[in-house]
Amino acid sequence: MSVPSMTLFHNPASPFVRKVRVLLIETGQQDRVALLASMPSPVAPDAQLVQGNPVGKIPALRLADGSVVHDSRVILDYLDHQHVGNPLIPRDGSARWRRLTLASMADGIMDAAVLVRYESALRPVEKHWAPWLDEQRNKIRRTLAELEQDAIAELASHFDVASISVACALGYLDFRHPDMHWRADNPKLAAWYAEVGQRPSMLETQPPV
Repeated sequence: MSVPSMTLFHNPASPFVRKVRVLLIETGQQDRVALLASMPSPVAPDAQLVQGNPVGKIPALRLADGSVVHDSRVILDYLDHQHVGNPLIPRDGSARWRRLTLASMADGIMDAAVLVRYESALRPVEKHWAPWLDEQRNKIRRTLAELEQDAIAELASHFDVASISVACALGYLDFRHPDMHWRADNPKLAAWYAEVGQRPSMLETQPPV
């Protein structure tokens, strides 16, 4: 086993962190990265995390030279250039833009779901903004509907940046928003997720119960 040369600031509950960990496993790079727990909140940054990452976002990847790469999309792109197997992000052409667009849709689901989580769990009930919460959930529903209608065959063709991102988004909905019952309106997406959710990389990175 190799000595880790990089450090990943992570929270196992974060779907954005999970994307990075899944890619590490799928590309055989997990032994190169040490995991360092980091639990920032919107009002309480992690002092160590903000060194080289002033926005304080997780995940963040500290490289061997001490520099920090942050934002999950940037980290995925960086790591996808560090292995010898087939790339999980197409290098050029229409395939690159399509797969990244699907991944961006998944990120949008995660963004909205995390915002709902913050609003619902961290703010007092009397301060909840109901129309705003409803629209975040509507963003999730609209995006799931488009994936259900237009993207199942593409997602099933490769377990790459698009599939990893969508799978992690769905996993986060199950984890934090089971009340949305997303499978009821998206049976093809549910069947696809039931299969990819059994991959070792997905099982190993499940959020804590």
